Amino acid sequence: MRFIETWIPATLVSTRDLAPGIREFLIRPDQFDATAYPVGSHINVSVTIDGLPETRSYSLVGEASSHGFKIAVRRADDSRGGSRYMWQLAPGARLDITQPASLLAVDWSRENYCLIAGGIGITPILGAAQALARRGADVTLHYAIGSRAEAAYLDDLAGMLGDRLVVHASDEGQRLDLDALFASLTQGTLALFCGPMRMLDAARHAWIGAGHPLPDLRYETFGSSNTLPTEPFRVRLKGSNVELEIPRERSMLDVLNASGHDVMYDCKRGECGLCAIDVVEVDGEIDHRDVFFSDHQKESNQKICACVSRARGTITVDTLLRSDAV
Repeated sequence: MRFIETWIPATLVSTRDLAPGIREFLIRPDQFDATAYPVGSHINVSVTIDGLPETRSYSLVGEASSHGFKIAVRRADDSRGGSRYMWQLAPGARLDITQPASLLAVDWSRENYCLIAGGIGITPILGAAQALARRGADVTLHYAIGSRAEAAYLDDLAGMLGDRLVVHASDEGQRLDLDALFASLTQGTLALFCGPMRMLDAARHAWIGAGHPLPDLRYETFGSSNTLPTEPFRVRLKGSNVELEIPRERSMLDVLNASGHDVMYDCKRGECGLCAIDVVEVDGEIDHRDVFFSDHQKESNQKICACVSRARGTITVDTLLRSDAV
């Protein structure tokens, strides 16, 4: 069960390869009014994986356009199937999507802004860079990539920001030093971040270590960011003989709900915590992919966000659903 979500029909207008393994999709709803959406917005897309309906969330690229919604999807072999589904679509394909929504709050009154993007994390950061540049704000964007050849929107950003774009390409020996970067920022700087989970964890520690208040580090996430490989695992339900297998293409949340073990949810991005359930026992290892719990809470392994987090081996959980209470 979840809060009310409105789905609207749309058409895939066009696709464009931005870099090896990264493809841009222009999607236009049937009833489209080009209303501006907040920076950091995303849409959910209904996909089909192994014949089953699933939902995937993608950040909107750039500010609102009269042409439709743009998303960019990285083809990931170690994923739950969403990118493979999107990549097989051709222009003219019909889709169901949600209206844009954002959990990223930007304070436009700050004097200084620092944007940090890791890889495909540039997708929500591009819109923030456009909005801040248009406002004449003091903004610098640090873009961490493996190489310039695999970076999306690099030319657009260079034309927009000039020397305020700092590229950290690993193959050039220019790796991003978050400790040094955050230590150099003045107090009151607002940082906006999007990147893989390990990079976000490092950013949090560096931000606090530099003496900045944690609320001034704001981030957009993507649920495919992982520490362990995406592989099947098993979930036992406390107080029953039920044991479920979670295939690599589906989330624990989807399997539990499809099996009648109702778990509430909302964002499906590991941000709101509504789908968090109690962990009773771990026979293996949990891969916490959410940004809701603190490092200490993740280390305790007492709860898990069922929408994005996974495991290796078998975990026993308590959904608090009791048959005698139904």
